[in-house]
Amino acid sequence: MQHPAPDRAALRQKLIAARLALTDRLERAVQLQSALRVFLVGRRENTIGAYWPIKGEFDPLPALYRWAEGGPEGAPRRIGLPVANRETGQLRFHVWYPGCPMEHDAYDIPKPKDTDEFAPQILVVPCLGFGPGGVRLGYGGGFFDRTLASLEPRPLIVGVGFAQGFLPLLRPGPLDTQLDAMLTEDGVMWQRP
Repeated sequence: MQHPAPDRAALRQKLIAARLALTDRLERAVQLQSALRVFLVGRRENTIGAYWPIKGEFDPLPALYRWAEGGPEGAPRRIGLPVANRETGQLRFHVWYPGCPMEHDAYDIPKPKDTDEFAPQILVVPCLGFGPGGVRLGYGGGFFDRTLASLEPRPLIVGVGFAQGFLPLLRPGPLDTQLDAMLTEDGVMWQRP
C-alpha cells in the first residue's frame, strides 16, 4: 500500500520527531559510523557524494573522511557535498574536506565554497524512513531523486539512517529511486543482489 502525499507529510513529521527524541542517538550514530566504514572496506570507487546532516540525521562525514584517508597511493579519494540548483531542483557535488571553506545555500544548509565539482561513484543518501527492498523516504523535496535520474553513469546508492525509521508497509512513489543498499546502526539492512 502506497502512502498518499498527505499521509507521507504527516509520517515525515512523526519520523523527524521520533528521531530527535532518540535518547541513544549518539550511541546509534557510533554504531552506524562503524557499519558504514565496514561497508566501504574493499570497495574500488574513489569518489563519494554525501550530505550535510540536518534535523537529527546521521552524520556520515567522519566515517567518509577515514575512508578518504585510507586510499591507495596515487589514487586520491574524494568526498563531495551537494550544492542545490534551485532552477533544476538537482544537486551537484563539490569536493569537501574538514576545514574547507563553506557557505550556506539557498536552503540554509552548509555547502563547500569554490571547490571542484565531480560526479560521485557512490552516493550516500539520508533516509528519514525506509521500507523493504530499498525504498527510501526523504523529506519530500525530490532533490536526490531528480539528481539520481540525471547522473550517468548511475552511482551506487547507499541509504543511511537509524533502524527506528523502518516502515514495513512503505512502497515507492512513482518518482522514487530505489537504493542499492540500506545501512543502519544494526549493519546492512538490505543490499541489491
